[in-house]
Amino acid sequence: MSESSLNAVVLVVDDTPDTLALLHDALVESGYTVLVADNGKSALKISLEATPDIVLLDALMPGMDGFEVCRILKQDLNTRHIPVIFMTGLTESEHVVAGFSAGGIDYVTKPLSPIEVIARINTHLKNSRLINQTQGALDAFGQAAIAVLPKTGKIIWQTPLARQLIEKYLAPEQGMLIQDTPYPLQEWVLQLHQGGERRLRPYIVHKPTGRLIFNAADLQSEEQWLILLREESETAQIEALRAIFNLTNRESEVLHWVILGKTDKSIGEILGTSPRTVNKHMEHVFTKLGVETRTAAASLAVNKLRSLSGSNSFGAVE
Repeated sequence: MSESSLNAVVLVVDDTPDTLALLHDALVESGYTVLVADNGKSALKISLEATPDIVLLDALMPGMDGFEVCRILKQDLNTRHIPVIFMTGLTESEHVVAGFSAGGIDYVTKPLSPIEVIARINTHLKNSRLINQTQGALDAFGQAAIAVLPKTGKIIWQTPLARQLIEKYLAPEQGMLIQDTPYPLQEWVLQLHQGGERRLRPYIVHKPTGRLIFNAADLQSEEQWLILLREESETAQIEALRAIFNLTNRESEVLHWVILGKTDKSIGEILGTSPRTVNKHMEHVFTKLGVETRTAAASLAVNKLRSLSGSNSFGAVE
C-alpha cells in the first residue's frame, strides 16, 4: 500500500462494466477507497456528495461525455480542485487537447494497464496534497496566490486576497465572473509554458491607482503552477507599513511620505495638517520602529517592505 493511497478516494467513471470491474479490483487491492459511476450525470452527483480525491474519467460515453463532465466539475468551486485523469482509446492530438482544455491533468490510453494507472494516480495525488497544503498555509497568512494549469492557463484555486485583487484589477475590464480566468493572464501563463526568457518576466496590470504584479513562484511541476500576486500602490504601501510596524493610519501615512523624501511641511500640506503635528506622528513612529532619525526610519521601512515583496520598486529617501 502506497502512502498516496492512504484515505484516498478514487471515482472511476466508465460506461463499460469490464473496465469498472478491472479498475475497482486493482485500486482496492492497492489500498484506495473506490467509487464507481457508469454515466456522466452519476459522476457529477457522486463528485458533489462524496468529493473524491481524484477522478478517472472515460472520455467518450453515451449522453454526457467525459469532456463535458470535466468542464462542469471545473466550473464548480466545490469540485474544481479535484484532479481528473482521462481514459480514452483515442490518441489523436485533438482529443488529447480537448481533455486538457476541459481541465484534465493527464490521460491514459485503453487497453488500460492497472499498474500504469495506479502510478499516475499516486503521482497526481502527491502533487494535489502538496498544493492543498500550500494553499492552506497561504490562506492562513493572508497571502495573494493562485494555482494555474500550465497547459491552459486556467486558475484552479486562489486565496481570498488573490480573488479580491484579480477582481479589482482584471475582472471588471474583462466583463467576466471572478471564478473565470482573465484572458490576458491565461496568455501570460501560456507564454511561460513555452519557455525561454519569458519565464522570468512578471505579468503587470497597470491602473491609475497602482499596479498588480504576477510572479511565477514555482514552475517545477507540470501539473499546477504557483503564482504570487503583489499590489503596488500608495494605499497598499501605507497599509503594509501599518500592519508591519503596528502604526496608526496617520502614522503609516506620514512614514510613507517620509520614505518618498517629503519634508514635514510638504507632508502637512498633503495630509491637511500642520508640520508640528507631522513631527509628533514621526516621534511615535521612531518609538515603534526603535530608531532615532528620519533616515533610519525610512531605511528600516524600505528594507522591510523589500524583504516582504521581493521587489526593489519602493521609493527611496531623497
